[in-house]
Amino acid sequence: MRNTALTKDIQTALTPNAVLQDLLEGNQRYVANNLTSSDVNSLVKQTTGGQFPKAVILSCIDSRVPVEMAFDQTIGDVFVARVAGNFENVDILGSMEYSCKVAGSKLVFVLGHESCGAVKAACDGVELGNITAMLENITPAAKLASEQVEGVADSSNKEFVAKTVENNVKMTIERIREKSEILAEMERNGEIEIVGGVYSLHTGKVTMI
Repeated sequence: MRNTALTKDIQTALTPNAVLQDLLEGNQRYVANNLTSSDVNSLVKQTTGGQFPKAVILSCIDSRVPVEMAFDQTIGDVFVARVAGNFENVDILGSMEYSCKVAGSKLVFVLGHESCGAVKAACDGVELGNITAMLENITPAAKLASEQVEGVADSSNKEFVAKTVENNVKMTIERIREKSEILAEMERNGEIEIVGGVYSLHTGKVTMI
């Protein structure tokens, strides 16, 4: 049972690779339906005065992707930013910079997922209210996928959607490095790693890309 929250000393001693391995091992436990139990009341009390999460995870808003559970993490372990289509914007970049430069996190993880509704909407060129502007962040990934996958370039083509999901994660990582000198420098210095993966709705497994 987890009854001890992360401290500054524990966080400082962690390496980016160790944090990544911890998340992936947690995902293996999640897939095996063997999640670690937590003493929630104790962890809440311990983190009231401060928090020292080891990673920041950028995920879609999808209710079928329970981020902390999917990596078998608990209170105080990870920052989570969520937006439909798991792309970066200035607010999320600022949140990531805070997570890493100010709060000491060692890993930025961009988590896409299978059959993403926002990705499908981008694949179909949906235009509706503020959704139109939101989907513009994902459209480049769909355009690239249309050059990589045979068949129709819309959401009826599962291979096209899957490739767009993958491209979206990769392109988001590239833009994080381009738009945040703080995070790019930290990565160059080995203080953090910026990585990505895709969550399977069918199995719960996260596959690194």
